[in-house]
Amino acid sequence: MVHREKAHVQPLDSIRGIAATSVVIHHLLLMPTFLAAFPHNAWINCSFFRSAWLLVDLFFVLSGMVMALSYIENDFTRFSLREFMIRRLARVYPLHIVMLLANLVFRLLRIGLVMAGVVVAAPTVFEVNNAYSFGLNVLLLHSMGFIDYLSWNAPSWSISVEFYTYFVFGLIVLFALRMGSLSWFYVLSGLIAVGSLVFIIFVLEKRSLELQTDFGLLRCFVGFFLGVLMVKIVDRLRAKPGAAVQGVLQFVAMIASIVLVSLAETNPAATFLAPVMFAIFLGSLLSFPDALLMPRILVAKPLIWLGRRSYSIYMVHALVVLLAEYFVRGVGAGRIAALDSIWAGLPATLNLVVSLAAVLAVSHLTYLYVEIPGGRFLRNAFGSPPDFAPSPARSARLSN
Repeated sequence: MVHREKAHVQPLDSIRGIAATSVVIHHLLLMPTFLAAFPHNAWINCSFFRSAWLLVDLFFVLSGMVMALSYIENDFTRFSLREFMIRRLARVYPLHIVMLLANLVFRLLRIGLVMAGVVVAAPTVFEVNNAYSFGLNVLLLHSMGFIDYLSWNAPSWSISVEFYTYFVFGLIVLFALRMGSLSWFYVLSGLIAVGSLVFIIFVLEKRSLELQTDFGLLRCFVGFFLGVLMVKIVDRLRAKPGAAVQGVLQFVAMIASIVLVSLAETNPAATFLAPVMFAIFLGSLLSFPDALLMPRILVAKPLIWLGRRSYSIYMVHALVVLLAEYFVRGVGAGRIAALDSIWAGLPATLNLVVSLAAVLAVSHLTYLYVEIPGGRFLRNAFGSPPDFAPSPARSARLSN
């Protein structure tokens, strides 16, 4: 298979970066250690960030769109499941394994310091982060139902379910090839997306879409295959309104997405609509690249920088937050209270800003020295073609 250069819509990259950063802020606001240590919340504490866990579903939708653009809209007949899975593994695995090992080193160091009496912590042994869960993490099986808890680098649960969603995607493509019709691909994608959502709501009787180790794969199916379908919908659009109207439509879709995320805190059932709303919003960005306002804002260099490092931001932040927790404990309640008396919420806000800056700094390094060379190494190791053929279909480029 020739892997064609993917249509790279830069605003979508920026949205991915903004979403990843929002997930980091979400955890910095709600970590129990910080809630207990700081007398007042950080100044940007609001319902959107408190519910930003839901933006993981935006990642799923965007991933489905990228896969459809890359492997279906270009040259459907030349698809190779082996080549596809090698490229997916090369994309997600190097950073995943590095962060897994980093967490292992940290926890071994913690145990050593506790045993030496330097650090007081209970319990001193591994609880959920044990040899069994470590092995599952190595195989990307840690959120596939073998354990019912988050382990090691907790955010990687979504990488686990997404990797096997890629495999299902590949099988569907092969089936459609065997049937000789791309229509089968979209029909099955729709059935999986709708069927998964129906199963979550009516069979599992979940109150919200917040599934992780418990049927997180179905949650990924919903967003991913809605993203796939949105690419088809965008492709079928013929008549388009003027640039001003396009801009209004994009802005309304963005506001609706923000409101929906904000409602998740008090209305959990609203989360079931999130993948649909995210698909509409991202679809509007894909469909109207020349609209006024939003596309122009989202191609700003800082946002593009953020978007390119979004995977690293997402994957490294848990360990950085964990280190920040130890630092806050070391500072002590007295110093924190004195700082908070100067301005309510100041220590919590400083912790958020410094921790977020640390995440961005570390993610820049992992992007340069783990993601890029690690992916190249795995592709070469499996004999995957290193070059990309230019796509005749689109002039913009989209990475995942």
